[in-house]
Amino acid sequence: HPFYATCADYPVFTPSILVVKFGDPTAASCSVCERCIDNIFNLESPVGLTSINGTTMFWTVERLTKWLTSPICYYNTDTDVQCCTILPITVYQPPDNVSVSFVDHTAPMFEGKQYTLQCTVEEVAPVKNLLVTFYRGQTALGQLQSKNNNPKPVTETFSLNITLSKEDNGVQYWCEAKLELGPYGPQLPPVETSQTITATVFCESDTTTPTRLNFSIVLNCSALGNSGPSYTWTLPSGSPFTSSSSVLTINSATFADEGKYTCSVSNDVGTATVELNVEVRGAVPSFFS
Repeated sequence: HPFYATCADYPVFTPSILVVKFGDPTAASCSVCERCIDNIFNLESPVGLTSINGTTMFWTVERLTKWLTSPICYYNTDTDVQCCTILPITVYQPPDNVSVSFVDHTAPMFEGKQYTLQCTVEEVAPVKNLLVTFYRGQTALGQLQSKNNNPKPVTETFSLNITLSKEDNGVQYWCEAKLELGPYGPQLPPVETSQTITATVFCESDTTTPTRLNFSIVLNCSALGNSGPSYTWTLPSGSPFTSSSSVLTINSATFADEGKYTCSVSNDVGTATVELNVEVRGAVPSFFS
């Protein structure tokens, strides 16, 4: 890394590049020309300790906790020209957590439709060295990299669009986050994997012939009053259903039955309304009031 073209020899760092895990110890040495013994030379760094033996300087750090640091080694020539070399250092941190999900989708999916897989990698550095791979079972679907040059830990989300087929039913999807740190990095690159998620895929025919599930939905909207109340249920489709019963039963529920149900209770005094949200997940329904 020359600062002046008139330098015949530049200081030499060993190693010439450092890749260090955040918080780990590290060390390097720098040598200047032997004829420079009577000249001014030094190794400067905001962290660590420096010692000198002849024309060689030794730099050591017990725990590297700065994300940006680049020691400079230099000497001055007889004509006061300063010849410098900078030691490039990459400080890395493996992800705290890696997770995968289908974007905005928890219900069963249908063949021929496009869905988005999302892989979230938390607190990783430097993210520009991160390679994210999406998997269907053991088959790689695609690889993505970040364009973010922030050297400090960040959380980043990667997305991949996929079109499902009936063969994808029951298949597990997951993602892998690998820090590619080059030949000066660890022999085994840091790798973290997500949990697996299983796709529930229905055939196209299921969109016209609803899948009947082996449970019923029972909603209860009981009210107390001196005069007998009447009940009006409004279904997710928006259709009203008037009943003398406080209980609404849907036998052999389908996925089309999920949504918001409104129960209105009326008598001579007035009307009260309550809302129930039903989410059908394929095994048992969930209710949210």
